[in-house]
Amino acid sequence: MGMWAVGLGAVGAALTGIFLANTDLCLTKAANATLQYLEDADLHSTTDEKVIKAKSLWETNGAVIMAVTSKEASALSSLKPQLEELGVPLVAVVKEDIGTEIRDFRPHFAGDIYIDEQKCFYGPVKRRMGGLGFIRLGVWQNVMRAWRSGYQGNMNGEGFVLGGVFVIGPAEQGILLEHREKEFGDKVDTADVLEAIKKIVPVK
Repeated sequence: MGMWAVGLGAVGAALTGIFLANTDLCLTKAANATLQYLEDADLHSTTDEKVIKAKSLWETNGAVIMAVTSKEASALSSLKPQLEELGVPLVAVVKEDIGTEIRDFRPHFAGDIYIDEQKCFYGPVKRRMGGLGFIRLGVWQNVMRAWRSGYQGNMNGEGFVLGGVFVIGPAEQGILLEHREKEFGDKVDTADVLEAIKKIVPVK
């Protein structure tokens, strides 16, 4: 009877862990970024040696900026024609460049790519998925979708850090959309992105 009780207790604990891992209760809460926090970030070009201030990306026409953690970039890239029509650049920032990560990512993203060594676009509270991510159903669904699309995930370095997507208007328009990943591959709704960029008023 004692062994049965121990076994049932272990099963119960495991099921409770799986249940909690598939809710938002164990996730680090995201803190909204401010324009002042983002604009002074130093971004390193991946095509030359230039380092720019982040605010230069959006100070005239605004920008859509994807803080990359997984390689789910095709949905945003599909908006490139609408963004070009409005004169709004599409940009990706990555945390680091390990191995062939950026080279492998580049064919799947229709915009410029910068390295955010300070990880400003992943903060102000840097969030990690952690080991519980491997028992979240949504994570496995996203991983399989990315794998079928030919993407390879990065679990090296700080590959467990969650990112997001920003739509930022010029001047004092500020942050018009801020989407934070809740789990790996949690993509932003492209309809929300389009709605946000329609609010951008370019600086004359």
